[in-house]
Amino acid sequence: MSNVVLRLGDEAPNFTAETTFGPIEFHQWLGNSWGVLFSHPADYTPVCTTELGAVARYKHEFERRNVKVIALSVDPLDKHFSWINDINETQNTTVDFPLIADPERKIALLYGLIHPNASENATVRSVFVIGPDKKIKLTINYPASTGRNFAELLRVIDSLQLTANFGVATPVDWKYGEDVVIVPAIKDEEIPARFPKGATFIKPYLRITPQPNV
Repeated sequence: MSNVVLRLGDEAPNFTAETTFGPIEFHQWLGNSWGVLFSHPADYTPVCTTELGAVARYKHEFERRNVKVIALSVDPLDKHFSWINDINETQNTTVDFPLIADPERKIALLYGLIHPNASENATVRSVFVIGPDKKIKLTINYPASTGRNFAELLRVIDSLQLTANFGVATPVDWKYGEDVVIVPAIKDEEIPARFPKGATFIKPYLRITPQPNV
């Protein structure tokens, strides 16, 4: 049983592991990239089969954002390799990102992925987005019956990368290229210099500006 709770802003725990791409040390493997670590309960699960196929099809979208993706389950490497063949066949794609083998559940326990009320021995379906500083920027847990939305995850990564570099936040349903919100910490008198595209003042606390990096 694991009582680990990783929160936003915590450092993503480092680990060494065997993967379908060979042994890795997680932080070294990430390097200066962003990372997405996502877990699935077991190999040969139907929903996760579709998910890994989707991630493979989004490969260039993740690369364009300087994001490395890596999957984890408590199954051993030989099952991973066999399952990848099924994924490639059924999802009409090529899985070309690493799957972590965690048969002793060491990484699952390190990341708090064993939820006893869901399963005593299988990992829950979690997603961690990790910044280049190795800090956790996003966590999401999904039930086994609901497929993850990786297009939405890319949208969130766009927001995280934008807001990490500019004094802005993204409003509801925001998509890349749309207007953003100026954060309250920036004073009105600072706006002309920091946001030369201009700003719309809706309320003292609600100030809108075009996305600054497009």
